[in-house]
Amino acid sequence: MSRSRASESPDGPAPGLGELESLVDRVRATGLEVSLTVRGDTSDLPSGLQMTVYRVIQEALTNVLKHADGATAEVAVRRYAGQLSAEVVNSPPLAPVRAAGSGHGLIGMSERARIYGGTLVAGPRADGGFGVELTVPLGGGTLS
Repeated sequence: MSRSRASESPDGPAPGLGELESLVDRVRATGLEVSLTVRGDTSDLPSGLQMTVYRVIQEALTNVLKHADGATAEVAVRRYAGQLSAEVVNSPPLAPVRAAGSGHGLIGMSERARIYGGTLVAGPRADGGFGVELTVPLGGGTLS
C-alpha cells in the first residue's frame, strides 16, 4: 500500500485527488470497508497540494490497515470558501489495537500539511476509533 518517497518515480505523474477513488478501491480490495465523499471542485488545485492531500489520506488509510483490525473507515474531502479539509476516521477496531507505530507517519503528515500552511490533527476519538484531519487554507474562491 505505502511506498517510500525515495521509491516514487520522478518521471511518473504525481497522484492527485482525481485518483482517490482508485486508492480507495485498492484499500477495499484488502478487505477494509471504506467510504469516500468529495464535496466541491478540487480539479483546479495545484498538483503539489493535490499530491499532499492524496498522500495524507493514503498514509491514514495505511495506518487503519496496520493498527485497527476489523475497523471501517470514512474518507471525506471538502472544499469550502478559503479552505480544503480532508478527514479519515475509522471505527473502533474489533480486535485489540496492534502495537503502536513509531509515529513517523503522523510526523510526515504534519510536515506535508505545514508546507501549504495547513494543520493536521490526529488522535483517538471518543467512540474508540481514530481520526486524522488535514485543513489547508486556499487562496480564495467559494466552492462547496
